[in-house]
Amino acid sequence: MEHVVEMLNIRKEFPGIVANDRVSIDLRNGEILALLGENGAGKSTLMSILFGLYRPDEGIIKVRGKEVQITNPTQANALGIGMVHQHFKLVHNFTITENIVLGMEPKKGLRLDLTSAAARIRELSRHYGLNVDPDAIIEDVSVGMQQRVEILKMLYRNAEVLIFDEPTSVLTPQEIQDLMEIMRNLIREGKSIILITHKLKEIKAIADRCTVIRRGKVIGTVDVKSTSESEMARMMVGREVSFSVNKEKRDPGELILEIDNLSVRSGRNILGVRDFSLQVRAGEIVGIAGVDGNGQTELVEALTGLRSIESGRILLKGKDISSHGIHQRIRAGIAHIPEDRQKRGLVLDYSVEYNLVLETHSNEPFARHGFLQREPIRKHARKVMDDFDVRAGEGAATKARSLSGGNQQKAIVGREIDLDPELLIAVQPTRGLDVGSIEYIHRRLVEQRDRGKAVLLVSLELDEILDLSDKIAIISRGELVGIVRADETDENEVGLMMAGVRQGESA
Repeated sequence: MEHVVEMLNIRKEFPGIVANDRVSIDLRNGEILALLGENGAGKSTLMSILFGLYRPDEGIIKVRGKEVQITNPTQANALGIGMVHQHFKLVHNFTITENIVLGMEPKKGLRLDLTSAAARIRELSRHYGLNVDPDAIIEDVSVGMQQRVEILKMLYRNAEVLIFDEPTSVLTPQEIQDLMEIMRNLIREGKSIILITHKLKEIKAIADRCTVIRRGKVIGTVDVKSTSESEMARMMVGREVSFSVNKEKRDPGELILEIDNLSVRSGRNILGVRDFSLQVRAGEIVGIAGVDGNGQTELVEALTGLRSIESGRILLKGKDISSHGIHQRIRAGIAHIPEDRQKRGLVLDYSVEYNLVLETHSNEPFARHGFLQREPIRKHARKVMDDFDVRAGEGAATKARSLSGGNQQKAIVGREIDLDPELLIAVQPTRGLDVGSIEYIHRRLVEQRDRGKAVLLVSLELDEILDLSDKIAIISRGELVGIVRADETDENEVGLMMAGVRQGESA
């Protein structure tokens, strides 16, 4: 089978880290090649080199057997290479057509000719089963539809090789199924696809071959059909990984958190959360499932004191804390694993030891007479790092910025659990992590539940919600659609509710 792309002995170094260490991969005509690896393994760097966003330090790239230099994305496009980034590159107040033609606007004389562009987009959309309205405004369409616009952008530029970077991280289960079908259509039309992902289930469902990268090196390439998920996980992490979450059935205890008819305004000054009510008890994990941007952020910020509420009440163990500040809430027993570890979880230029006392640095023994006490802080940091397997090159003195994503996350989880909270709010606790780190963090969350703590889990990963939760609350457009028991529901029912279909209604 003919090779469409070959990347041979690619090396790329950033200050203090070798992202790609003599990596070689090849993409065959008409196949889906999965690139699998831990967080920070070098997958996205490699694809950014192929798309012209980075220049390799060493190595060569061949497209259809011919050696090429790709110095920018325009050159990549000219060679028939397109990329759908994890974070879409779209102008929200433009139409779909305007977004697709941006940078290569069609002209009729001196005037823009959007009519013929829209006609071509309609034809491409029909041909590939994308179902896109060229006249719709981006901010009015779903995340799944925005992704289709990114795919159309590539097809409009005649891309033959399509790179998808973590394409399912923001989609509902139904949208993921639709995307898989779109990928199959693309392959049937003779395109070739490189899929960057952490998700073994999706690789099994769609890919032909899988190249595994670990710490910047290629571990091997396997045929997906004849290789098990656990084998691929072992190649990725370097050890056996357990996929099941072991948790025994337990009866929840006293009421810890009560959210009573809560309404919260979003940054756009509209109600991001509307009349939302929920209870979380001691010894249970309550999962909140929903498509990204449906009020989860506003809800969590209201609970943790980062955003003021419009109406309603928040009660912790029967006490109204709606007007309490952030520190008061921490002291009352709320801990928070935030969704963005780098923006909200850590001060990246502080050492690990100072990050581990961010909420407690003014308490004894970490401070005395207003002065920080270095030795107790370091001793505490070493204990948390040991307890939560946080690996850092220079130990507790390492800057948080230089830790891998998985170790940054484990440091935050360790810090918050060490507070011994009554209520642990865990938002996207395993976002962007590999299966080894995911397994570890899941175990620690279940441990909290088993110790009689209340856990509120907010995640976009439906598997995670179904595996960890005792109860699942589904949120859509800021409203509670319904609450189901995790052991009495399935991905399909929750997926439909995430799309706004209430229990008992038909789609």
